[in-house]
Amino acid sequence: MRKLFAAAGAVALALTMTACGSSGGSGDAGKASGDSGADGAKEVGVTTWWSAGSEKDGFEALSKVFKEQHPDITLKNLATSGGGGTNAKQKLAADLAAKNPPDTYQSHAGAELSADIASGYVEDVSSLYDEFKLREAFPKSLIDRLTVDGKIYSVPSNIHRANVVWANPKVMEKAGLDPKNPPKDIKGWIADMEKLKGAGVKFPITVGDTWTQLELLETVLISDLGVDKYNGLMDGKTDWAGADVKAALEDYAKIISYTDPSLYTEDWEPAMKPILEGKSAYNVMGDWAPPAFEHANMEWGKDYVTFPVPGNEGVFDFLADSFTMPVGAKHPEGTKAWLQTISSVEGQIAFNKAKGSIPSRSDLTPEQIKEFSGYQQSAMESFGKDTIVSSIAHGAALPLKATEAMKAALGKFMAAKDVDALQKDFVAAVKSAV
Repeated sequence: MRKLFAAAGAVALALTMTACGSSGGSGDAGKASGDSGADGAKEVGVTTWWSAGSEKDGFEALSKVFKEQHPDITLKNLATSGGGGTNAKQKLAADLAAKNPPDTYQSHAGAELSADIASGYVEDVSSLYDEFKLREAFPKSLIDRLTVDGKIYSVPSNIHRANVVWANPKVMEKAGLDPKNPPKDIKGWIADMEKLKGAGVKFPITVGDTWTQLELLETVLISDLGVDKYNGLMDGKTDWAGADVKAALEDYAKIISYTDPSLYTEDWEPAMKPILEGKSAYNVMGDWAPPAFEHANMEWGKDYVTFPVPGNEGVFDFLADSFTMPVGAKHPEGTKAWLQTISSVEGQIAFNKAKGSIPSRSDLTPEQIKEFSGYQQSAMESFGKDTIVSSIAHGAALPLKATEAMKAALGKFMAAKDVDALQKDFVAAVKSAV
């Protein structure tokens, strides 16, 4: 299971290379083909979608560490807001195609980068893993997921878990539900939502715009299909048009019937707000959510609880934010400095404490681990022992073209609630990436 990305990424890369040609990366990181003159290390422009909330806090924390480690380099924040990264990715795609790359850009580690690798947009940064001793610092399971045909093209700043339920225990208790004993499967969870509805909770679960909808849906697929069949969706062993996938989509449709339609165009934070306010019981979201509860002075385990999506117990739905060295970057030495900071112990501690995720590094001392919240420490433990699968919604499992088409399909589904049409659109979305 821990080698899933290596297999899926290789498939995606091979498919994309047929249309796009081969990568121009040479592995000589820090010597990109752009202007690397005297001002090469004087600045670095960083493209992200970290423009609000805990993501903005995390970037600011990283910026402070960067200034301490590289005081002679000016850091330029080129963040683009909105859509869980959709807007940033659209602008980036245009800039890369026009051969006007930023010095570095954020991408979800995994299959999301496959098209950029095949198009020759990003350098092989394997040599930096040796220089920064990251092969020793990062767990092998992560290195495997970052490796495509023996090369590595990005450096992760963190690890996130996508299959987490954020729940308000007081709301659950209104329906006689025990926050410490969530149901074991999706059917049981749906039954609990019906109990909440009967207890006067208008919207037992919330969801935001299409990327949050896809995140919720992938966790239903994990539960209903099981790990092997879920993984099979990415390598062709499980048929997207199959009856078992349709049954999972029907469960998803039932869950959606308990959500608030007014939130379907909102980002994750407005969709999480009813949980904070005690109006709804559940929201499925990645673990960038803790700062929202902390800012509301809510204590984990008391004012809010977390648990894997029912049926996801023992499974870690993986994604990671990572950064690249684009071919033609104007300030490659600045890019190298940024990659050094985000992978350093100091950078990873500062960033992840602010963002709510966990460090990519597995070599933190017990004292350093104690700096993190109780939830984060539990996530570190889970990543070390659980079966890891790759997130569809966050680019770890499928190429960007497929996930964007799936989000568009979910937008249609929210209006029509047609499961058959959704399944057909998903089949087409996966084929579109070939």
